[in-house]
Amino acid sequence: MPGLGALDRVALGACGVVDMTRKQLRTNRSPDDQRTAHAEDGYTLIEVLVVIGILALLAAVATPQVLRYLGHARTEAARIQIQSISTALELYLLDNGNYPSQQAGLPALVSRPGEAPRWRGPYLKGRDGLSDPWGRAYQYRIPGRSGPFEVFTLGRDNAAGGQGEDQDLVSR
Repeated sequence: MPGLGALDRVALGACGVVDMTRKQLRTNRSPDDQRTAHAEDGYTLIEVLVVIGILALLAAVATPQVLRYLGHARTEAARIQIQSISTALELYLLDNGNYPSQQAGLPALVSRPGEAPRWRGPYLKGRDGLSDPWGRAYQYRIPGRSGPFEVFTLGRDNAAGGQGEDQDLVSR
């Protein structure tokens, strides 16, 4: 029996009282005791609603922060990819004596164009490195406005200008 010590159980066992399990104790209760036991078994609707409300409040506070962080991460990933493509263009220049033409574009870094007899690529691992984090191809301009070439993306909004995730990113 619950609440009894080992010596009490031995004494009760010697008197002929048998140890009962918790289930047996529940079934031997009066109807009033059984109702009380069932009421204590679970959570009330109010308790569940309070927990759901707290979780919804936490999600409402955390979601904007997470989305802001993801937007910043995409912008940084695009910056790094543009640097990588620029480095691959420099390697292409060293092997071929010029940058890929506007017509050949950035795919010339992955597969041999007809205009590059000394091509030793691929200079990038795959074509997916030629797409920005928003799923659009990076733009390539030769000659560039501030250098021999430019690799750029117009950001999330795919329109000139913008701030944050919508800003234009251009190689230097």
